[in-house]
Amino acid sequence: MKKPLRIALSTLGVLVAIPVLLVATTAVVNAVATASEASSIADYGQRVPVDGKEMNVVLSGDGDQTIVLLPGLGTAAPGLDFQPLIDELDDTYRVVAVEPFGTGLSDQTDTPRTAANITREVHEALQYLDVNRYVLMGHSIAGIYAVTYSAAYADELVAFVGIDSSVPDQPGSDEPIPAGLISTLSTLGITRALTGLAPDPYLSLPYDEQTIEQMKLLSSKNAGAPTLVNEMDNTPANFAAVSGQTFPADLPVLLFVQSTDTDVDGWVALHDKQAASVDTGQVIPLTGDHYLHHTLSPEIAQGTTDFLATLSIR
Repeated sequence: MKKPLRIALSTLGVLVAIPVLLVATTAVVNAVATASEASSIADYGQRVPVDGKEMNVVLSGDGDQTIVLLPGLGTAAPGLDFQPLIDELDDTYRVVAVEPFGTGLSDQTDTPRTAANITREVHEALQYLDVNRYVLMGHSIAGIYAVTYSAAYADELVAFVGIDSSVPDQPGSDEPIPAGLISTLSTLGITRALTGLAPDPYLSLPYDEQTIEQMKLLSSKNAGAPTLVNEMDNTPANFAAVSGQTFPADLPVLLFVQSTDTDVDGWVALHDKQAASVDTGQVIPLTGDHYLHHTLSPEIAQGTTDFLATLSIR
C-alpha cells in the first residue's frame, strides 16, 4: 500500500471512530443517568387500577363541577405540566388531571395506542374514581381523542374545552412521526446531550424549581419509552379514524386557540368550523405558544367559567 493511501485510510478510520466513540459514551452515560435518576423521581397524585395496570391521576379542589384534563402528545408529566391551570381552576372546580399510560407516573403498556384504547382506559380510570359527569378539557392531540371519547360517552360530558386542540383532517395529520428515530436518539443519549445544550424550556414559566426538576426527570424517563413511541406511530391512524367527524351537536364546545405563529395553515379557521358544527360553540383566540396553559392559565380558567355559566347544566 502506498504511504499516502495508508495515511488517508488511517485518517478516515479516526474520523469514523470519533463519532462512534462519542455515541457509545453518550449511550452509557444516558443508561447510568436514567437508572440513577429513577430514585430521585418524587411521588405525586394517586394510582388507580386500569386494565390490569396502574394509571396515575392528580385530584385537586372540591367544587360541585368536575373538569377532567387530558394532555397533548409527548407531555412527560401531565399532572405537573397542568399545574398552572389546576391552580387557577381548583378554587371553583374539582379537577382531575389524568396521566395516560406512558406518561407521568403511570405504567407503560403493550396495548396499542389507538384512540379507542386510550379513551377506554381514561374512562375506566374515571369510573373507578366515581367521576360520572364532567367537562372534558384537553390539549393538542387530546382534541382527536375527545372526538372518539364523545362518541362513546356523550351522556357523561357537560362540555369539551380545547386548549389549542387538534382537529380532524387538519393539514399534515397524515404525515408519519419519526418515532423510531426519536426512540433511537433517546436510547443513545443524544437527546439528553442536546437537551443539556438547549435553552431551558421552563425558563420564566410559573413552576417552582422542584417541579421543573421532576418534569425533566420524567421527560428523560418517558420520552423514548415504548408506550409513547407506539402512540406516535399510531398518530396518523388516530387522525384517520375520526376523519370527517366532529362532536355531537348537543355537546357544548369551547376552543382556546393559538392565534399567531401557528405551523398549520388556517388553524383558527379550522376551529371556527368545528365550533360552528355544534349547537353551542365558541372560539377564543389567544396570543401565545402551543402550550397555552403554561402562560395563559388565568385567561383559560376565566373563559371556561364564563362559558359554562351560559349552559343549562343537567
